[in-house]
Amino acid sequence: MGLKNDKIIVIAAPSGAGKTTMVKRLLTYNLGLEFSISACTRHPRVGEVDGKDYYFFDEERFKGLMDEDAFVEWEMVYAGKYYGTLRSELDRILDKGNTPLVDIDVKGAMSVMDKYKGRCLSIFIKPPSTEELKNRLIGRGTETEETLAERINKAELELSYAHGFDKVIINDDLERASAELLEIVRGFVKA
Repeated sequence: MGLKNDKIIVIAAPSGAGKTTMVKRLLTYNLGLEFSISACTRHPRVGEVDGKDYYFFDEERFKGLMDEDAFVEWEMVYAGKYYGTLRSELDRILDKGNTPLVDIDVKGAMSVMDKYKGRCLSIFIKPPSTEELKNRLIGRGTETEETLAERINKAELELSYAHGFDKVIINDDLERASAELLEIVRGFVKA
């Protein structure tokens, strides 16, 4: 077991802002970070693996975990789709001496930031514009017209929370934004 660590990094962004790509790049550096796997009730996308990308639960099991107070935070992000951060997941990573990298939605991020005040670095990844965000979501090929509209509406609300984060990175150029993220995180974990 490594030295007990007490730092947590929270990264949030509207869907389609490039957060997942940037987080995957960040995890390739030897910074002692470990991805905190979120739990959810949605079905896996093509290529997603249970226990690696998410812990996929049915709604009944997820609600049972809610009742057991097993989550640091949870939320119904979209109609009937619950997401949450398991307390046991953060403890598992911290007990290894690693820094949890929590990649979650904006409201969940606010909850984690509140519970781990003074230990948490929060970073908001912002798209260059709502129009560019829409184009990125369309480019994924995973959205229906209904889910696209839902994600855009949610993104507009989420963007209004950016000022509540420690750092905001505008992802108008993936290479530049990824380098900025690396610099910010490296400074936090080495402090």
